[in-house]
Amino acid sequence: MSIATLPAPPYYVVCFSSQRTEVEDGYGEIGAVMVDLAKQQPGFLGFESARRPDGFGIINSYWQDEESIRAWKAVVDHVEAQRRGRADWYSRYEIRVALVQRAYGFDGTHAKE
Repeated sequence: MSIATLPAPPYYVVCFSSQRTEVEDGYGEIGAVMVDLAKQQPGFLGFESARRPDGFGIINSYWQDEESIRAWKAVVDHVEAQRRGRADWYSRYEIRVALVQRAYGFDGTHAKE
């Protein structure tokens, strides 16, 4: 996964912090399907994720507005993935939704010599 290329703010970020269980049972496959499905949703802007070997991970998804976030939360296949997450894949998670008002960064691959 790479750093998402996003438009200038404002936009929203949904931060999903989680602790995985040891249950795999389709986790990777469903995760890939959810990313592909999210990319098809109106208002989707980008996605980033990272997971440590101990199972702690963070997934950031970026959205145009809160309406887009609410619509994504209600997509039937996503609702089923949420159910599976609570039943099998996560021992704990937190979701935080925030408005990004300012963003900046650094890209060392374009450094001047």
